[in-house]
Amino acid sequence: MKRLFTGAAAAVTTPFTDESVDYDSFKSHLTFLKKNRIQAFVVNGTTGESSTLTKKEKSTLLSIAIDVADGDIPVIAGTGSNNTADAIAHSREAEKLGVDALLVITPYYNKTSQKGLLAHFTAIAEAVTIPIILYDVPARTGMTIAPETLEVLAQHPNIVGLKDATGDLAHLNRLQYVVDDSFSFYSGNDDLALPFYSMGGHGLISVLANALPEEYQAMYEAAQKYPKKAAELSHRLFPLVDALGVDVNPIPIKVLTSHLGFGDYSLRLPLVPLESSAQDVLTELFDHTRKDG
Repeated sequence: MKRLFTGAAAAVTTPFTDESVDYDSFKSHLTFLKKNRIQAFVVNGTTGESSTLTKKEKSTLLSIAIDVADGDIPVIAGTGSNNTADAIAHSREAEKLGVDALLVITPYYNKTSQKGLLAHFTAIAEAVTIPIILYDVPARTGMTIAPETLEVLAQHPNIVGLKDATGDLAHLNRLQYVVDDSFSFYSGNDDLALPFYSMGGHGLISVLANALPEEYQAMYEAAQKYPKKAAELSHRLFPLVDALGVDVNPIPIKVLTSHLGFGDYSLRLPLVPLESSAQDVLTELFDHTRKDG
C-alpha cells in the first residue's frame, strides 16, 4: 500500500491576531511550506493549539489547507480526544471536508488501559473510511501504546501508521517487530529525526519544519543515500532544535513563524509568550542557522 507520505511533514501552527485566527497568515504559511517541499500538512494538532480552537475554526483551517494542498500533498487532520464519541464526530467531520487522513492521539487525563485503547481506536477507525495515524506522546497523555496493542490495531485496514513521540528508540524497535512493512512510522521528535530514520522510520511530523521545511526534507532524503551529509544537516539544525526546548511547544516555534511574517507572536491561554530576551535568542539563532545553510 502506498504510504501517506515519506519525509518531513509540518505540524502546522495556528496564527492569531487579537485572539482571532489569522486565516490569511495561515494560508500564506501553508503556501510557503508547500513551495519549500513539505510533504504533508498536519492541521489542528498540538502545535496548532487545537485544544483552544472552536469547531468552526478547525473546519475553516482544514478547508484552507485542503485548498492550498490542491491534491499535491496530503492534509492530515488532528481529530483525537479523550472522549471517544467526540473523536468520532471530529473525524467524520474532517473526512466530510475532504482531508486525506487523520491523526488520533491516545486518550489523556482520563487515560485508559491497553484494552481501552484497542476499543477507542477501533471505534474511531470503524467510523471513517480514510487512513488513521495513531499518535503516541506519553509526556502529554501519561500513557503509551504497548507493542501488543499496536500489533492488533495495525491489522485494521484504516490504521496505517504511528506518530511516535515517546523519544524511546528501543520502544520503536519493539513496535517495528510486531507490524509488517506496509505500516508507517513517523517521528514526533525533531531531535531524534536522524536516528529514527536510521532505524527505518518513514518520516517526521515536525515542529521546526514550520520554519525550515526545505532543510528537514533535505535531511530525510540525504539519510536514505548519503548518511554523512544527513549527519551534517542534523548537526547544523540541532542547536536550534535544542533551543526550542526553552518552553512548552508551540510557544517557541511561534516566535519563528512570526519572525518569518506568518502572523503576530500570539498564543491563546493557558499558553503565554516568551520574554523578549528569549525571543531574541531564538530569532538570532534561527537567522544564523539559515545563513549557514
